[in-house]
Amino acid sequence: MVNGIERPLDVLNNSKGKEVLVYLRGGKQFVGTLLAFDIHINLVLDNTKEMHDNEMKRSLGVTFIRGTEVLFISPASTALKDE
Repeated sequence: MVNGIERPLDVLNNSKGKEVLVYLRGGKQFVGTLLAFDIHINLVLDNTKEMHDNEMKRSLGVTFIRGTEVLFISPASTALKDE
């Protein structure tokens, strides 16, 4: 066990209320505050922004993202500073 993480969904649970970066199939990227998720990795983000080349393309507010489209999720502060 590392940082209280024993299962994959523990990572998402630790990210609730924090900003995350979500990469989708087709190359779309979104940054927003993770409000909720389920076992299918369906996500609800708040203050969601669609990103392109590290710049905001548009603001979407509260957004539901279907889990089948998610490639990966990362803490936004970690992912965006290195690009």
